[in-house]
Amino acid sequence: MMSETAAHTFYIVGIGASAGGLEAFEQFFRHARADSGMAFVLVSHLDPGHASILAEILQRTTPMPVVEAQDQMTVMPNCVYVIPPNREMAIFHGMLQLSVPTQPRGQRMPIDAFLHSLAEDQNEKAIGIILSGTGTDGTLGLRAILGVGGATLVQEPASAKYDGMPNSAIQAGYATWVLPAEKMPEALLAGICTPKCPSEVASAAGKINRILMQLRRATGHDFSQYKKSTLSRRIDLRMSLLEMKNREDYVRYLKEHPAETLALFKELLINVTKFFRDQEAFDVLKQEILPQLMRDKPDDTVFRVWVAGCATGEEAYSIAILLREFMDETNCEFRILLYATDLDDDAIATARAGVYPPNIVQDVSSERLRRFFTRDDAGYHISKDIRSTVVFAVHNVIKDPPFAKLDLLCCRNLLIYLEPEMQNRLIQVFHYVLKPSGVLFLSPTESVGSHSDLFTALNRKWKFYCAADTAFSHRALVSGGPVWAGNRHAKESDEAIRKTSEPNFAELTKRVLLQSYAPASVVTDGRGTILYVHGETGEYLRPAPGQATLNIVEMAREGLQRELRLALNRVGQDQATQNHAVTVKNNGDLKIIHFSVRHLPTQKSRRKLLLISFQDSPHPEPKKSRRRKGSIASHEELSRIEEMGRELAYTKESLQATIEEQQASNEELQSSNEELQSSNEELETSKEELQTLNEELITVNTELQAKIEQLADIQNDMKNLLDNINIGAVFLDEHLCIRRYTREAARLYRLVSSDVGRPFGDIKSNIEGEDMHSKAQSVLDTLVPFEHKVRTIDGACYLTRIQPYRTLSNMIDGVVLTFNDISQLTQIEAAGDDARELTTGIVDTIHEPLIVLNDKLQVVKASRSFYRYFQATEEGTVGRPIYELGQQQWNIPELRDLLENILPKNLMIEGYGVEQDFPAIGHRKLVLNARRIVDKSGSKPMILLAIEEMT
Repeated sequence: MMSETAAHTFYIVGIGASAGGLEAFEQFFRHARADSGMAFVLVSHLDPGHASILAEILQRTTPMPVVEAQDQMTVMPNCVYVIPPNREMAIFHGMLQLSVPTQPRGQRMPIDAFLHSLAEDQNEKAIGIILSGTGTDGTLGLRAILGVGGATLVQEPASAKYDGMPNSAIQAGYATWVLPAEKMPEALLAGICTPKCPSEVASAAGKINRILMQLRRATGHDFSQYKKSTLSRRIDLRMSLLEMKNREDYVRYLKEHPAETLALFKELLINVTKFFRDQEAFDVLKQEILPQLMRDKPDDTVFRVWVAGCATGEEAYSIAILLREFMDETNCEFRILLYATDLDDDAIATARAGVYPPNIVQDVSSERLRRFFTRDDAGYHISKDIRSTVVFAVHNVIKDPPFAKLDLLCCRNLLIYLEPEMQNRLIQVFHYVLKPSGVLFLSPTESVGSHSDLFTALNRKWKFYCAADTAFSHRALVSGGPVWAGNRHAKESDEAIRKTSEPNFAELTKRVLLQSYAPASVVTDGRGTILYVHGETGEYLRPAPGQATLNIVEMAREGLQRELRLALNRVGQDQATQNHAVTVKNNGDLKIIHFSVRHLPTQKSRRKLLLISFQDSPHPEPKKSRRRKGSIASHEELSRIEEMGRELAYTKESLQATIEEQQASNEELQSSNEELQSSNEELETSKEELQTLNEELITVNTELQAKIEQLADIQNDMKNLLDNINIGAVFLDEHLCIRRYTREAARLYRLVSSDVGRPFGDIKSNIEGEDMHSKAQSVLDTLVPFEHKVRTIDGACYLTRIQPYRTLSNMIDGVVLTFNDISQLTQIEAAGDDARELTTGIVDTIHEPLIVLNDKLQVVKASRSFYRYFQATEEGTVGRPIYELGQQQWNIPELRDLLENILPKNLMIEGYGVEQDFPAIGHRKLVLNARRIVDKSGSKPMILLAIEEMT
């Protein structure tokens, strides 16, 4: 169960990609809204020894924060998390879990691993997306997400740079949507994450029942006992694909489109499984449960197993592998009858084929892969000896009769999808079909509920239960059990019980007649593999020498093989019954037998079955000899017989030598085949490692290509920046050779493109009397910047700066010379100096004392007549406020108010009289005249104050 911290109200989207994934990621996030309310976790195949810049690159495509994942980081909505290099990632209670990979490089499936954990942690709030990439990583992860009610999206193969991963997911049938990457965000918002309106939720139950009626009418299967929450999620998922929001519309659509009814039926069949799911549970089965089940059983016993709800067969094959290992380790041999059933005929077809994708390596150990599987381009094939022990069939556990007299019943993750009432009924059925002390194997989330009287717990953690030896009420099955136990054709339970105690004369008669009069027969498939044996066939068939086989032609006795092979071929071509009489050699004796080959009529099975019957021919009476008694054969006849005997002996010896030679050749070929198989396995391993390395290199190359494009953009920006600021710059390396220069720098140094790489000292400049090379060397040695004004031959003036060239890692890698044209500024300053000199001359020529005040009423300038009249000095006047001059004689409130109002109000003072005692000159009566003056820009207003002595 999830904790409260993991019970998120937002969806978590796991996105997997490998080769070509960067481009797909960018297309996805360019169209993803920043306020979608979803969290995105990116899992890619990265080079473990190379730092990833994926987060940095993707940050340019989305306003959402993009961060590299850290251990124990809590996933938040509207954020993007990227897997770091050389790490495996999972999610638990909404927090990312990072770990160092333990599997070899070529066998890692990081996308499958994360999507599995996402499905277990978030259930229906999990969304899986597979983008561009090679291989099959992500396929099983999507299956896990579908199993918990989540949604899956796969990039359209035509739009993917590499279509291996998308094609694998699509062909496996685990893609809810197949879309280009740029259309996926819209599909997520429009279909998956759009909540249903309250009125739709309120009337959901009635409309679901109408949908289930349509399903039962079309498929014959009743899903009314499925949990309503599961049904609702699956139906909503199909509706979102069709962009429907009203279930009433969907009911009408189902009636008009039979194909959608079949699609919904497939959607409700949840086929989620894997090899050795919950490995610890299978360890308990092998080490504790099987020894208990096989205790005190003879070697030739029949061990019966039923895997109900087997999906695509991984769990059934897992149990078969465990049984084979148990027999080998305990040196016992017993016959296995393992039935595996499911409602989904497509899943059963996959299970029968026994071919699984390469990413099962994360669930199956290397030893088991080597022993029980063969590898080719399609994936891993289950071995023939394991495949032959499992019988797959389409079966409805709710209404079809179950398999009986079972030693082990495995039903994992089926009950959780059913309503409690149906769970209780099935638990009773499971007890009914198990032998006393038989074992029921459930998933960790299931139990026998209140039926503790029927089962005893053997292992509560992994849900192994032993069937109690209790009298089971058949009436309970009839009154409240599945359809098969209580249909309208069933007899009353009392009658059924009574009939079991009375002999069945028809059955007994049929059995005796078959044993006494029916010929010895075998049932085979179309290829001659024996499926069933009736009667004693030892006179006609015997175990073939060499490796054990059930092929009837190879088991036929001498003289029968050729005719039997021809008959099988003929009956396969023209469907007619074949009857033949042949002479068979048995223990040195020759006898004539008759055999027939005919088709065995079947109704439900699609397999072609043949019935082959054998019967001895009556012995013919010996013919009376025409030779008179006592007659003696001639000498010529005896000689001919002896010669034929010698020829036969020679032929026999030749055939025996040929057989021995062929056996030796066969052994050599078998040895060569084993060596080639070993070499092929090594090549397959190398191929996987090279493929993984190639994917990682493609990912790194894509990231570097994006970085190069980014640097090219930055370089273009820098070029345009330097060209437009009109500053000359020369970049020198640590040897003071030219690395780069700007267009303006060519005016000072006669530079051309071929000068890049030449020593700076070899380039002649237009600067007068300055050795920039020595200055640059000094800056490089001391790291002290240099700044100076220089002038060119044509009279231009530049402000030159020389500074160290620092890299992003703060390393000194040369110097930078910049030249800022200040010719106009120099001319303006020169003109300003001339104006100031002219103004000073005018002020000093006027007889009246004059002072200039700034906006803070500080003295900026005073005329010579002022200093002479008041006997003051420049040091005690300039820079001081007018109120502090002398002994503060100018600190007159009325004057201060007038001066402070001149600047803001643009006023003038005319004839303002002042009478004060001044140091050194005594008592004076003065008249002040003031006015506001500004420069051309108006930014520095000042006050000109003229002083006259009143006469």
